[in-house]
Amino acid sequence: MIRTVSSTPYSDQKPGTSGLRKKVPVFQQQNYTENFIQSIFDSLQGFKGETLVIGGDGRYYNREVIQIALRMAAANGFGRVLVGQGGIMSTPAVSHVIRKHKAFGGIILSASHNPGGPNEDFGIKYNASNGGPAPESLTDAIFARSRVIDRYLTADFPDVNLDSIGSLNAGGLMIEVIDPVDDYAELMEHLFDFGAIRDLIAGGFRVTFDAMHAVTGPYAREILVNRLGADPALIRNDVPLEDFGGHHPDPNLVHARELYDTMMAPDAPDFGAASDGDGDRNLIIGRSIFVTPSDSLAMLAANAHLAPGYKAGIAGIARSMPTSGAADRVAAKMEVQLYETPTGWKFFGNLLDAGRVTICGEESAGTGSTHVREKDGLWAVLLWLNILAVRRQSVLEIVEDHWATYGRTYYSRHDYEAVDTDAANTLMARIEERFGALPGTKLGPLTVARADNFSYHDPVDLSVSRNQGIRIHFEGGARIVFRLSGTGTSGATLRVYMEFYEPDPARHNRDTQEALSDLIAAAEELASIRALTGRDAPTVIT
Repeated sequence: MIRTVSSTPYSDQKPGTSGLRKKVPVFQQQNYTENFIQSIFDSLQGFKGETLVIGGDGRYYNREVIQIALRMAAANGFGRVLVGQGGIMSTPAVSHVIRKHKAFGGIILSASHNPGGPNEDFGIKYNASNGGPAPESLTDAIFARSRVIDRYLTADFPDVNLDSIGSLNAGGLMIEVIDPVDDYAELMEHLFDFGAIRDLIAGGFRVTFDAMHAVTGPYAREILVNRLGADPALIRNDVPLEDFGGHHPDPNLVHARELYDTMMAPDAPDFGAASDGDGDRNLIIGRSIFVTPSDSLAMLAANAHLAPGYKAGIAGIARSMPTSGAADRVAAKMEVQLYETPTGWKFFGNLLDAGRVTICGEESAGTGSTHVREKDGLWAVLLWLNILAVRRQSVLEIVEDHWATYGRTYYSRHDYEAVDTDAANTLMARIEERFGALPGTKLGPLTVARADNFSYHDPVDLSVSRNQGIRIHFEGGARIVFRLSGTGTSGATLRVYMEFYEPDPARHNRDTQEALSDLIAAAEELASIRALTGRDAPTVIT
């Protein structure tokens, strides 16, 4: 039976670049989750009888929301739902399933790299038929609907057994519980030379992977161990847990410190990697060398032709504005177009769909390609392994060779998390107020060349996205970027990005923070971070 349930709107359901993210108790408020899901359905057209994909990263409240979404999908007229076994499916896997099965769209339940648990973070986002995040026009419509919604539709049927693969009909809806790994693993085997990687590993090459008790554990077991022969003892934290084992599932040098220490030890494995809560981010570490996400993007683009899925070369490269310019030099040498977009994977979707780019990435540890419309952590790991299997060099040798060829971009991001929102907005406003006077200003040994707030003009749909981050460019090419992130659920996260290009190989082995010391001092002088935020140091440095 289909029921119409009266409801009252909430004013805070504005989706960000990765959907709606709030603390679990917020989603548990009366009708809060139902209101948002109904707002999604009310903003869509033409889905009657169509297929919907539902998957999540397994965090706390995942199973409960899947049951809610199934009943609402039935009541709203979807014909079929594909849901991952156990309610689990990585974000890139959802994107692939949408595309492979020609689904109308998908609902992803995740707060990505944010903590999980009864009082931690949860998230809901909608992906469109191309497998990518909803465009701004749709998220704006969802928000507008959420502010006036007065009812939601649901169907009455018992909870669906999510743990058994198979099909059933409930409320007129065909529900198929599918293997969350199988389709994705087959895609990876098509893109990469698994035979060459197996030979590399069989020859003694040791691979370690930290799934951080998040969604990629089952994927790593199936692909790295079962299909490629990696030592299962080196696959750590591979059982997904609702609270990620009490840890923060963000693959950076703070939250994946054990992996970093392992890879810096004298007896380190040859290759180390990690992925985040929903499987779309990656951390790459070779023995004694951490590969920054910006460098990783550039190196993957430069070597992608070594993998079967990319042997014809790449059409172009896209990077988010705060990502370093390392990929720009690769694009220039390959004579392909480089696109600079705002942060947020949805901005890559138009370029990928139009065939303008093949490889894209963000400094926040997300890289991907035309194979799906999301960033993809395991894809990056497997492309690295394919490159290593063909070149038969260490990660360190590949990195140093890349720097010798293209030059090194010294780059770092300083995050100030859970900063008072008013203080963060004041900091940004004060910098912008000084734009006119900044050119020619001396900040230590650096001289400001120009300053702006980045705007993006989409070359495909001609839309314009303004105020995407403050850029301070210095004479000689160095730059600082200030940006407020929308991925947290408490306060604001101030991100400060700093970079400069060093062409001289004799100067490629400096400590990154020391090399950037003039820019770090300039950022403080310009923005008064300590005075306005009360923070003496960043929360996280990557």
